[in-house]
Amino acid sequence: MYVCVCLAVTERQIHEAASEGARCLKDLRHRLGVTKECGRCASCAHACLREAQQRIGEETTLPTSSKIFSPAAAPTC
Repeated sequence: MYVCVCLAVTERQIHEAASEGARCLKDLRHRLGVTKECGRCASCAHACLREAQQRIGEETTLPTSSKIFSPAAAPTC
């Protein structure tokens, strides 16, 4: 699915960027150009990024005690 029509950025590209280390919308803007034109894609791009990060987290084989999420430890951009 196209997320950013202006630059033809797809959901798949956002998922790939997340797997390569993109952590926030600013990272997507630098890597893929989302939000640089009209900005209408921002909320969808952000949602796709969060979904990709969740999938990446689920694929990680950490012990259960290591999967505890702390909002204070969440990355910020």
